Amino acid sequence: MQGPPPPITEQAPFSIIKEFDLVNDQKTAIREVALPKPKEKRLICKGCNENENVALAFFQDIGIKDRNALATIMGNIRQESTFIPNICEGGSRTSWSNCGRGYGLIQWTSANRYYGLGDFAKKYGGKPSDLHTQLRYLTNEVQWQDIEEKMKTPGKSINRYMNYAYSWISWGHHGARTSYAYDYAKRLVLADV
Repeated sequence: MQGPPPPITEQAPFSIIKEFDLVNDQKTAIREVALPKPKEKRLICKGCNENENVALAFFQDIGIKDRNALATIMGNIRQESTFIPNICEGGSRTSWSNCGRGYGLIQWTSANRYYGLGDFAKKYGGKPSDLHTQLRYLTNEVQWQDIEEKMKTPGKSINRYMNYAYSWISWGHHGARTSYAYDYAKRLVLADV
């Protein structure tokens, strides 16, 4: 004979509310109500636009929690595209098929990376000019996968993370990416969300 079931240690995903008709002393309804989602601490970006916030949340969701690592990623994307997913090298806004090279969040320029974005979008039902598709593609590229664990390792300086980022993006022009990273580091604040 088996013993009693183990006690439930987790909170149920809902609570039951019983309503009574106090005049006639009868139960009138039982309904399930979702419990409020517990708050978690996350970095948010003060003064950032919607695309910046979507990207910040995406990278935190895949396990990057360090402020400097996130600031470095954000600074690189800002330098490459100012977070405009349908931007072509040189600044024009166009579709992926009309660009030809240097497209999107990190300006995919080499033929294998540029066409890889189109192939990825087609395979997974996205659009090459969509922010979410580009974020997913970015993290599926071997260049990203080679540095992902390093970006998930907390406690490094922006300059150290920037060294890792070079092998990911292989920029030809450094530009203001490091300055942008330091700016993001100041604007990323821990909040309950």
